[in-house]
Amino acid sequence: MDQINVIHNPERKRFEVKIDNHLAVCEYIMTSTRIIFTHTEVPKTMEGKGIGTTLAKTAMEYARANNLKIMPLCPYIASYMRRHPEHQDMLVAGVKI
Repeated sequence: MDQINVIHNPERKRFEVKIDNHLAVCEYIMTSTRIIFTHTEVPKTMEGKGIGTTLAKTAMEYARANNLKIMPLCPYIASYMRRHPEHQDMLVAGVKI
């Protein structure tokens, strides 16, 4: 896969990657100061192509660009943040990952 195109869909409160008829998502709830990641799902047919990682990276970049603190309720996003300490400064105070 050459390039993964992530779309921010604020109406559906998620970041999306659509390939053919398959959709991968990273869903969130947003307040004025934080973004709460609730669920990330990559269909089996899309696994192993870096789509989950790209969704998480795009979500982190969005949070940083919009000065939002992150609450990673989604296990995938929490795991991504553990593996990428450069994003941990954006965690909501007191949150452990």
